[in-house]
Order: sequence, then structure tokens, then C-alpha cells
Amino acid sequence: MTSFYHVCFVVPDLERAMRDFENASGVEWGEPQTSTLGDWQYRIVFTRGGAPFIELIEGPPGSPWDASAGARFDHLGYWTTDLQAGSRRLESHGIPEDFSGCPHGRAFAYHRMDSIGARIELVETSRQPAFLETWHPTGPPMPTIDEAP
Repeated sequence: MTSFYHVCFVVPDLERAMRDFENASGVEWGEPQTSTLGDWQYRIVFTRGGAPFIELIEGPPGSPWDASAGARFDHLGYWTTDLQAGSRRLESHGIPEDFSGCPHGRAFAYHRMDSIGARIELVETSRQPAFLETWHPTGPPMPTIDEAP
């Protein structure tokens, strides 16, 4: 069972990236949302049509989504039923935690996978209903990552 549900790019210009993706591949986008995590205000959008989603994030300098050096592939996103166990499993395989949203009240963590030059994001399944309501309101629930070592 797969739990992969999105690929993310951080971008300095959300509208431009949306337009370019739309022109290149015909994807349709949800409405961009503005949110805050800690001291950072950022903008986020996902494609419509179900997994795998494409996510774009426009974040300020110094944030986990800083694109001041240019747009980049940032992470692959996976659902997990147990964020702590999933993070321990990744760390035991040499994929260290890079950033945690938990101190900011968000159940997700980024882990640095240097072999691909990007991160793996684990997102607690408790966030899935709100995600689906916002980005895929008519879609079915999505599977979660297997936590076995």
C-alpha cells in the first residue's frame, strides 16, 4: 500500500509557477491559501484532481520554504499514522529530521535525504480530513505509510 500523496516545489512567485505548470501540463489548481507557521507567513496551493498532488509554497527568507535563491524541488509528502515512530524510522536509516512543525502546533516533519538533494515530509493522518476538505473535497481518504522497520 502506498502513502505517497504529493511532490512540492518552493517558489519565489506562486502565480507564475501555477501559470507555468498549467501551461506545460494542463493541471488545475485549487485556490491559493495564506497561512502562518511560527513567525512565517507563507502561501500554498495544491493541484486539483487527486493524488499525487503537486504542491507549491511561496515562503519568506529564513523560513523552511525560503526560495530567495530560486525555485527548487523541496520534498515528497507521505501520510503517517504515527509521526514520532515514522521520524525515528527515517532517522535510524540516516535520514535526519530537518524541521518539525510540531513545536508550532502542526503535526508534520521534514527529513533531509541528501542522496536526492531534497526532503521527505511526514504528515500525521490527523491532518488528512482538513487537507481533503480544502484541496480534494470529493475524494476518498488516502493510505498511510507503513511504519514497520
